[in-house]
Amino acid sequence: MTTLATRPLTSEPPALRTPPKKTGQRALLVVALILGACFAALPVVWMLSSSFKTNPEIFEFPPRLITPGFSFDAYTTILTDPTKLRFFFNSYVIALSVTALSLIVAVHAAYAFSRYEFWGKKTINVIVVSVQAVPPITLLIPYFGLVVALKLYNTYQGLILTYMVFTLPYAIIMMTGYFNTLPKELDEAVKVDGAGPLTALWRILMPISVPGLVSVGVYTFMICWNEFLFALTLTRTEDMRTVPIGIQLLMGQHSYEWNEMMAMSILGCIPVLILFLFFQRYFIGGMTAGAVKI
Repeated sequence: MTTLATRPLTSEPPALRTPPKKTGQRALLVVALILGACFAALPVVWMLSSSFKTNPEIFEFPPRLITPGFSFDAYTTILTDPTKLRFFFNSYVIALSVTALSLIVAVHAAYAFSRYEFWGKKTINVIVVSVQAVPPITLLIPYFGLVVALKLYNTYQGLILTYMVFTLPYAIIMMTGYFNTLPKELDEAVKVDGAGPLTALWRILMPISVPGLVSVGVYTFMICWNEFLFALTLTRTEDMRTVPIGIQLLMGQHSYEWNEMMAMSILGCIPVLILFLFFQRYFIGGMTAGAVKI
């Protein structure tokens, strides 16, 4: 009489075992991701290390991440210089102003595109999308002439209006796509209660549109904070320069202040880094939800 062999209870079912081939592929993937992360992080680590060195130590061979001359002198020089602090102040004023104004305009425009049918809607959509396809550098000279003619040269207003031209199309497209994902029954329920469209927008749709607002706001802030060409062309005096221009001004005629350049670059990265750390989940969700056809 034969008996059936029973498999030990502790053994793993064959269907749940990971094949050796897939294990090897996962290991290679992890190694590749680690190498890619190290490659991407190396410039940032070296920039951070250089900001704590003196200029001669930056070029010593063999290079070292930490040197005996480790100091905060570069940061102290920047944070105690009113001119350099003015660069950060200007960048904050311009970037935050453009972000706030772009969101206000984009929300109302996107709500109209998403919820209403009106004459010229498709034409306006095409124009909005087409503006995104125009290289900004081709508009530099016309914008310079327009800003000078409007007497907005070397002013906050000139830079804010210029940046809004480049950020608004993206903001409108993204917010329209996000509003399209929200059911129109929400608006109809508000209308049944006797409220108007603005009430539906601000009291109902806006609270549930936080991911879209965050993604558009972060993108707009980044564009304004990092912009160099128009900030250089449309400003003249140091009290109107922004952080990217301030970094470029550290490149003197006969010498470069490399440690101060690295320190200012690190300080310039902090606002964007903070935005991503605090709003990462909203940013990714908003980008995904808004990436639909308008």
